[in-house]
Amino acid sequence: MKHTIKNSHISLVTFNYGATIQQLIVKDKNGNDINVVLGFETEEDYKNNPFYIGASIGRYAGRISQGGFSLNGTDYKLHQENGVHLHGGRNGLNKKNWKLEKAETEGESPFVTYAVTSPDLEEGYPGTLKVSVTYRLTGNSLKITYEATTDKTTVINLTNHAYFNLEGRNSILNHELELNSEVFVELDDKLLPTGDFLPVKGTSYDFLSPEVIGAKPGFSGIDDVFVLKGQDPAATLYSPETGIEMKVSTNQRATVVFTPEDLGTTEFLNGTRYGNFSSICFEAQTFPDAPNKPDFPSAVLEPGETYRNETVLQFNVR
Repeated sequence: MKHTIKNSHISLVTFNYGATIQQLIVKDKNGNDINVVLGFETEEDYKNNPFYIGASIGRYAGRISQGGFSLNGTDYKLHQENGVHLHGGRNGLNKKNWKLEKAETEGESPFVTYAVTSPDLEEGYPGTLKVSVTYRLTGNSLKITYEATTDKTTVINLTNHAYFNLEGRNSILNHELELNSEVFVELDDKLLPTGDFLPVKGTSYDFLSPEVIGAKPGFSGIDDVFVLKGQDPAATLYSPETGIEMKVSTNQRATVVFTPEDLGTTEFLNGTRYGNFSSICFEAQTFPDAPNKPDFPSAVLEPGETYRNETVLQFNVR
């Protein structure tokens, strides 16, 4: 089922399947409407969505090694492919029909809230997990809030997997990117964390000052975990063509930045076609494989606690 909320600045269209963002429409410098996210035509199209486009990801976003993890002396086995458990498994939260919990479509701060329950040991994870996501428009910003509670000690890492393109077509190679991150997580050839952290200085991951993505020396695509300095914005994306600027703020410790080179020949909403490096993702979250890395910040959620992931996307023109 499709739901639309809008104010005088932004229009957001979501599906309850996967609590998915289909469209996010903002004005460019000429007052034209631009859909700044990649989306498919129908909700049915999202049931074959290997790139998780627009979806809510969990129970654990990112990768977990070793086919599972141990928690309080108990081993929990997870689905793995080539030694990697990805984005919550075969049937993660992105493949669930979330329930529309409440919505308010009028006024300057409309919102829609979806909720879903993941039973104990679903996909191997302990605890009955109750999850909600609220998409709220306030002025020229979209705030995405994930909350979760559990009845057993568990691990959790939720995020949204929207793919952004501030021109609504072509690629993001001429977008400017700034990342408020001095350190990134070293990954092995399976994109699993080694446990080490490396400085961005002097590497193709140094976006401490705004740089045109496609002109960055050594750029060959990004699929990496950036440690955030805790100062907002975490990231700023800007399209000189449309004049649209997006600032990303979050309460999370890290963001995965992903620039897919090729999403295949998929046709998107309204027949839109994109080139290579069509889009960029900012997957705000904690560190991947934290359940197997005792030196990483804990991803454990205890009964009585509330997990909360808040990310704000603010749009301006310049």
